[in-house]
Amino acid sequence: MKPFKSIGRQIIGAYLLFTAACCLLFITIGAFVIEGIEVRLVDDRLKEVAAWAAPRYVGGLPVEMPSGLSFHHGEGIPTSLRALPEGVQEAIVDGIELHVFGGHTSAGPFVVIDHASDYENVEKAVYSLILTSFIGFLGFSLLLGRYMARRFVSPITSLSLAVAEKQPHLPLLQENNELGALARAFDAYAKEMKHYLDRERFFTADVSHELRTPLTIIRAAVEILSLETIKHPAMQAPVERINRAIEDASQSVNVLLMLARAPNLIESSEISVGALAQAQVEQYQFLVRDKPVKLTFAGGDFRLKVPAKLLESALGNLIRNACLYTDRGTVAVEITGYKIQVHDTGAGLPDAVMAMLLDEQTGSYVGSEGTGLGLALVKRICEYIGATLRVVSKSDQGSVIEIDCSTAQSTALTKS
Repeated sequence: MKPFKSIGRQIIGAYLLFTAACCLLFITIGAFVIEGIEVRLVDDRLKEVAAWAAPRYVGGLPVEMPSGLSFHHGEGIPTSLRALPEGVQEAIVDGIELHVFGGHTSAGPFVVIDHASDYENVEKAVYSLILTSFIGFLGFSLLLGRYMARRFVSPITSLSLAVAEKQPHLPLLQENNELGALARAFDAYAKEMKHYLDRERFFTADVSHELRTPLTIIRAAVEILSLETIKHPAMQAPVERINRAIEDASQSVNVLLMLARAPNLIESSEISVGALAQAQVEQYQFLVRDKPVKLTFAGGDFRLKVPAKLLESALGNLIRNACLYTDRGTVAVEITGYKIQVHDTGAGLPDAVMAMLLDEQTGSYVGSEGTGLGLALVKRICEYIGATLRVVSKSDQGSVIEIDCSTAQSTALTKS
């Protein structure tokens, strides 16, 4: 699973990055300006003074320096400044930073010293102000970024929660912006899906109700036929098959009716899954009575709060299909943890049925010799109760079909 990337953090990061880039740009420009001012106010001033004082000294004229500047020639140059190269440089004398211009005349070397320039302190103050401003701008951009992120992400979060909780009225529907358009699109899609699901539920309920009447008529006819089998024993087996088919059809109709209702309208009770599996194995022993197939229950149990009829129908369909399409070998029902598994040694599931169970679009699904409807019903039941249906099927090596109840919704699981 990919790590969650918060949009809010990305917005904050964008604000901080933009502010940092702008501040660095202004700091760079400021540094060039400060250095340029230093050259103009200090270095050029020293050069101008030296250009005025040096010829006067050589000509024997008095050299009266402005306040804060001094001119030294030859032996009068302080010892610590005699080895300086020509040009303007900074020097430290007795712990004091000085700007010094060194040069030569025909009478020897000279220096002009700026004693009063406080430009270094000004420069430090300016750089400190820039650094403080930089930190301040970063802090302000962080606060602004968090505010904008909250203002932008909070509506999206509230909308996603409303969609996840299936609230009847979504927020932001009246907003005249992109979020409002998104909310209205979600609302329209939700209403369309609800209409579609309601229509499917009503159709399923109507069809199931309509099927009950002919099934009742057929059951009554079979009961009459069963009385006749006393006189004609050869008719007993066909009548029993018809009776079992009616029971299976009635069970399917009842399950479809239950699935057509909302989950909160169906009563759930805590059941022993092991006992239910054992009962289903015993019920379908007749399917393997006349062929070399052994139907067994391997054990295991846990308790689950779900509609018992639905889980019974799902497991019964799996066992019945496994028995019908396994010609030799074994069909074993096993419970491991909260998982119900049905193993068989049959030919494996057809590709079309596997595609249906895996939600793959093939366009060729036609029921696959009767296995499809039963497994499709099992899949719907699993989705309805919140369980997970998994299938492992290999050609000529049988199948393992698993109902994972560890994720079953509206249940309290109790392992026995």
